[in-house]
Amino acid sequence: MQQRFYFDTSVLSGVFDTEFEEHSTILMERVKLGQIKAVISEVAEEEIMKARKEIRDFYKSLPKNSIEFVEITKDAVLLADTYIKEKVVGKTSRNDCLHIAIATVSKVDILVSWNFKHIVNIYRIRGYNSVNIKLGFPPLEIRSPKDIVE
Repeated sequence: MQQRFYFDTSVLSGVFDTEFEEHSTILMERVKLGQIKAVISEVAEEEIMKARKEIRDFYKSLPKNSIEFVEITKDAVLLADTYIKEKVVGKTSRNDCLHIAIATVSKVDILVSWNFKHIVNIYRIRGYNSVNIKLGFPPLEIRSPKDIVE
């Protein structure tokens, strides 16, 4: 069964960043080969469309059947707002909270990100999952591309 990985913008932009290029590229190749379904949200797509041209072009070049587009739902907004209310992160990290919430509500297998400050951070992950469980959602697996490909 094909796994569904939610990608935030950092994974796609990582293809063009020398620090993250190797692991991001390997992961994107797996998407192109159909081994992984890339779950991209409305929030991620908006961020991608504001990114550099090479990142936008790369996103547009991915096979359409390898991408699952998910929209922001009322449940995701409520969940994201609760992360902030519970002080998992501050108000300025609302888009990060939306990524986590949309991935949770969409029941993806793993959320993948290079954002170590607000997303791939053990203390934040515990906070997000504490809120998820309190509100009746499943815990979310959160990893970096390096964790996935190694």
